[in-house]
Amino acid sequence: MKKIAVIMGSDSDLPVVEKAIRTLKEYEVPYEVHVYSAHRTPEQARDFAKGARQSGFGAIIAAAGMAAHLAGAFAANTTLPVIGIPVKSANFDGLDALLSTVQMPSGMPVATVAVDGAANAALLAIQMLAIEDATLAQKLEDARRQGAEKVLAKDAAVAEKFNF
Repeated sequence: MKKIAVIMGSDSDLPVVEKAIRTLKEYEVPYEVHVYSAHRTPEQARDFAKGARQSGFGAIIAAAGMAAHLAGAFAANTTLPVIGIPVKSANFDGLDALLSTVQMPSGMPVATVAVDGAANAALLAIQMLAIEDATLAQKLEDARRQGAEKVLAKDAAVAEKFNF
């Protein structure tokens, strides 16, 4: 199975990124976590992105706040799918990171999840791997079914309490 790279621009992004790590662990998807800055360690970030396919990665998750250039910097240096997580910061409530991540130029796609949406970033990466992995696809289907069952149980409880 391919690995997922989980990259953050700063270790201050770790509380958000941990949601992606937990999700990857839950689905038993191999991953590596690194701190690379598009601005402070551009050579290391570039080298990692350029070698990611050969190193067995199937997708890259990149989390960054504020300037949030990280996902775009990775996308510029690999043809692997890159999923950006805009991280909420004190400035602009994460809107700056969202716009920096989602507004990529033509030819440099970055899939972007919600501000602080690390769990969905991991699930999207898992869905990408599940295209060719039936076991992983089944785990995703099972999780969706369990989620639906939980909602229906809550519906029954609310209906029982409030309906005449």
